[in-house]
Amino acid sequence: MMKKKYTAAPILLFFILALLVAGCGQSKSTSEGNAASASPSASTEPSAATTAPTSAAADSEELTITHKLGEIKLKKNPAKVVVFDFGTLDTLDKLGVEVTGLPKSNLPSYLDKYKDDKYESVGGLMEPDFEKINALKPDLIIISGRQQTSYEEFAKIAPTLFVSVDANAYMSSFKENVTLLGQIFGKESEAAAEVTKLTDAAAKLKEENVNSGKKGLIVLTTGGKVSAYGPGSRFGIIHDELGVAPVDTEIKADTHGQSISFEYVAEKNPDYLFVVDRDAVVASDGASPAKSVVENDLVKKTNAYKNGKIIYLDPNYWYLSGGGLLSVEEMIKEVSNGVK
Repeated sequence: MMKKKYTAAPILLFFILALLVAGCGQSKSTSEGNAASASPSASTEPSAATTAPTSAAADSEELTITHKLGEIKLKKNPAKVVVFDFGTLDTLDKLGVEVTGLPKSNLPSYLDKYKDDKYESVGGLMEPDFEKINALKPDLIIISGRQQTSYEEFAKIAPTLFVSVDANAYMSSFKENVTLLGQIFGKESEAAAEVTKLTDAAAKLKEENVNSGKKGLIVLTTGGKVSAYGPGSRFGIIHDELGVAPVDTEIKADTHGQSISFEYVAEKNPDYLFVVDRDAVVASDGASPAKSVVENDLVKKTNAYKNGKIIYLDPNYWYLSGGGLLSVEEMIKEVSNGVK
């Protein structure tokens, strides 16, 4: 029987091919493993996690704000805030934003919660305690007209924002202030909703008052004296934004009003007499209440008295604060209820 002969060459070739195949498989597997582990840092397409905003990213966002007294740069959502404007304080309260310090003297009664020791006292409205404010190391200070002469000193401590309400464009400047605060503290949607609610209420009341044809006079009483305020004044929102026609269009829009007599009130004979009692919130004990000053024999001759339309406005909203979400809401309600 013929025996088959086997040579070494085919066998050797078989083993060489097997080794080559095994090597290629291992090389491919290692390469794929390295690529998978490197993909998060090497990817040019951001993942969903990296594109979604985070609270840390929002807090690090820097804002540049230009205001009447200058320009400031600050990070969004400042943690330590000192507030000298009560209208701003009541807006922040409504939006759920905490503050660090404020002037506690002459605090409006509706903001009494801020008398708590958890809030730092930083001096008075006209006499800030700069040493105390500096020690607090605030991220933002907010001031208004009563502190504007000290702006430079505030600005040396921290970014200082000046806010004010334009008496000639009350609701639009109010909207701008609230919108800005919403942006600073990440409360944009809440601020927008509140502003819309109040501007709609003001517009509705204005239409009703314009159609009524009745006229009003705004007075402030202090120390037994009386001053009148007309359109464009600090209380001019009643005429300009809420539609009550002024009984006298010539009243000067002065900060302290135009000094008048009760003979003047009787002569003008307003349908509505709006009264702000300054002494009720700033005077010491013993000041005469506005009613005892206003409701004299001369005023009793007016339509306002005869028809029960002497409307005593809450000075906490009208004199101490104003321009805030809480105060503007109450101001609109007081006028609306008063003219009904």
